[in-house]
Amino acid sequence: MATLNIKNFPDPLYRKLKASARKHRRSLSQEVTEMLGLAVEAQAPESILDLRGLGKHLWKGVDASAHVDAERESWR
Repeated sequence: MATLNIKNFPDPLYRKLKASARKHRRSLSQEVTEMLGLAVEAQAPESILDLRGLGKHLWKGVDASAHVDAERESWR
């Protein structure tokens, strides 16, 4: 199992974590592991569909086919 060391950890946050660990009857290490696990699991996987329309303002008025053709020509 891996070990995680954190430098310059803010004292106020340490005290809050310690209190939360006490409340849940866990060690500080167990509390941090639980919280990190929940945070990572809570992230929804990103979908390529979320990219729809991203950057469209950059292509406004540009003929995409002509642009691709010009790029391909520059590779020769």
